[in-house]
Amino acid sequence: MHRFYVPPEQCGGSPIHLTGAEAHHALRVLRVRPGEQVTVLDGAGRQFLCRVQQSARDRVTLAVLETKTMPLPFGRITLLQAIPKGKIIEAIIQKATELGVSRIVPLLSQRVVVHLDGKEAGRKAAKWQAVAIEAIKQSGAAWLPKVETPVTPRQFLDRNEMFELPLLASLQKDSRHPREFFNTFCEREGRKPSFVCVWVGPEGDFTGEESEMIKGSGALPITLGALVLRVETAAIYCLSMLNYELSG
Repeated sequence: MHRFYVPPEQCGGSPIHLTGAEAHHALRVLRVRPGEQVTVLDGAGRQFLCRVQQSARDRVTLAVLETKTMPLPFGRITLLQAIPKGKIIEAIIQKATELGVSRIVPLLSQRVVVHLDGKEAGRKAAKWQAVAIEAIKQSGAAWLPKVETPVTPRQFLDRNEMFELPLLASLQKDSRHPREFFNTFCEREGRKPSFVCVWVGPEGDFTGEESEMIKGSGALPITLGALVLRVETAAIYCLSMLNYELSG
């Protein structure tokens, strides 16, 4: 069944309307017809089973047949990802969305080769948010992660955001298996952490200065094994691990 995304503020009742790019995709690419059933996701936990009522040149009208509401994931995950070269970041955002992250913060760390001014950073964030939207449509995920405008590690740390379990993917000797930190938290609190973040560096990792700054904020260094992983592999490894530890 075809899936479409409509922002939650446009899903107040029946009917729901597809407009803009979603309408174009429905009409020109998928060629939906009246009577056909489709799914609409609002990215805020709701899934709508709909029937196509009418189609015009730039608008599709959908009658809502059934609404399902999915609860927020217990563990809210923020991925703090240094921006790699080329389009690798898009693959990371896609996989991160499939693995249930709540937020993706692209980082302009010292070894990142991408340079963005304010306007370009905003355009990139909008483009990357669209990648996340396509990923929920492909996977059927009920919750759309927020892709933020790129910032430096220092700019993010200056926000003084609090996480119950902040982790740093690290190649340094002081890194430990993530299970140790989860076990320590669960023994101390009697539950799993609700708010988790993980920092993943660029090619060549964060600089020593950046790593010390991140650890100084409270992030716990975790090992990803004996091998040196590519950036995208490291991100998927971390998110898969977090997905496993926080589920159930």
